[in-house]
This record gives sequence, C-alpha cells and structure tokens, in this order.
Amino acid sequence: MTDSRLPAEGEIEVEAPEEAAQLVEDLAEDPRRAGGRMLIALDIDGTVVLEDESPSPGIVEAVADAERAGHRVMLATGRSWEATHRIHDVLEIAPDYAVCSNGAVIMKRVDGPESGAHRYERVHVETFDASEVLTLLREHLPDAHYLVELPDGRREYTAFMDDWNLDLADKVAFEELARQPVTRVVVVSPEHAEQDFIELVERVGLNQVSYAVGWTAWLDIAPKGVDKGSALQLVQQWLDIDPAHVLVMGDGRNDLGMFAWAREHGGRAIAMGQGPQEVRDAAGEVTASVTEGGVAAVLRGL
Repeated sequence: MTDSRLPAEGEIEVEAPEEAAQLVEDLAEDPRRAGGRMLIALDIDGTVVLEDESPSPGIVEAVADAERAGHRVMLATGRSWEATHRIHDVLEIAPDYAVCSNGAVIMKRVDGPESGAHRYERVHVETFDASEVLTLLREHLPDAHYLVELPDGRREYTAFMDDWNLDLADKVAFEELARQPVTRVVVVSPEHAEQDFIELVERVGLNQVSYAVGWTAWLDIAPKGVDKGSALQLVQQWLDIDPAHVLVMGDGRNDLGMFAWAREHGGRAIAMGQGPQEVRDAAGEVTASVTEGGVAAVLRGL
C-alpha cells in the first residue's frame, strides 16, 4: 500500500490489545451494537414442524447456522411447556427463554451452558378466573371438548381428543374446570367449522380475555392483554435486546399479537405462506409454506 492510500493522520484510533479484545466481547454480547444480530422467535405448529411433528425442510441446519452467526433462536407457541421442550430437542437448541401457552407462561433456562440435560423453570405466569367464560361458552357449545391449563403446567379436560397432548393431564367434570385460576382455556368442537367459531366469538363477546380462533374449530383463551407479543416484550427486556432487532415468524391467528408488537417496535414479522389471509396481511412479509421450508429460507437470508 502506498502512502497516498493511507488514512490521513488523526483519522484512525489505535486501541491497546486488551481494550480491543474487550470491544469485540462487548459487540458480541450487545445485539444493539452487533450489526444485525437478532432475537428470532418461532411459532411451532405450521411454522417449525409439519402435522406429523417432523421438522420443516432445512430448518435444523438453518437454525444452527443462525445461532453460529450470533442470532438467538427461541420458540413462541400456544403449546404448553410439556409439548414445547421436545421441539428444543428437534431443533437442537437450548434458548434462555421459551414463550408457551400463547404468552401466559414464560420458561427460563436455569442450568449452565455446559449442562447436557437442560433445566427450565416457570419465570412468569399469567392466570385468570375462567368461570364466566366457561359458562358462557358452554351455553353455546354444550357438546364441545374443554381443557384448562393450571399455573404449574398440569391440565384438566372434559373429553379426550386425538390431537391433544395429555401428559400431566386429568379428566374431570366440566364444573371442576373453573375451581381455581388457570393460564388458558382451550375449546374444541369437531362438528363446527372455523367460520362457526369466528361468528360465535363475535356474537357472544369475550371482552375480559384474549383469544385466538384456530384453523379448525379451536378456540384458545388467555388472560386479558396476554399474547405472544406481551411475553416476548418481557423476554426482549430481560435479554436487553433492541426490539428493532426482533424477528418473529408464525402461521396462525394466535401470532397476530407478536406480529403487531414486533412491527410496532421496528422489528420484522413474517407469516408462513399457508397461513390464513388475515395472518399474511398482518405480517410485514410472507415466506414459503412450512412444507416448502419457509423458515429455513428466511434464516438463510439473514
């Protein structure tokens, strides 16, 4: 390099080796200064895994590449923790936090990074009195299947459903479901269509709770003001990550809250290609479907 191409005197500042090493360490730990390193929150069903719970094409390798690049990958799901932690194993991740039960439960990893079998504890739990909403819904859906999740993760249900994971679950009479505060209520009515549930919600009004209607006749009810977005805001604050460095991905109506929160704070929200139109409209971006490896495509582009 000739002298004519060197910076003019005073244009550069030389740091001592110790100070330079500390600067590199600070950049690695602070996503706001790390040149695009992100907190990536992924829905599970229809986003990370297929209907048979096999992983979306390419996602395991793409998640590994994203973590090697310094991004933090976590799950934000409607599932209970008992049905969530096994997906950590599928993706080969052990994030600091997991958002479960549509934001009503946040799990925190409490073991060290060197631990083989990672241990998590409930660090934040939201509950509500479900007696009124259960009574209201049963008047209109007397033959539906009902399930509640308790603060400690146990669940109680009125009738068996093939697609329900019923680990740590007990069958009880309907009247027992509301005897204590719960983190969520799930209502499934197989003989009804998705649009039937949407119309029912509009007709009866559920003003004291948060809710999301699934693709099938599935209604998920959480404490008022609680959704994946409210939970991710807490995680973002605990990790001291700029919300503009948050990326969320999902495919269902229960993802609308985290889409809105991410976009409002300058982050990215991406819907899966097979999601309902209102979900795709709510996201800032749309990727390929879960069967086509939509998440992997996004992660490879980071």
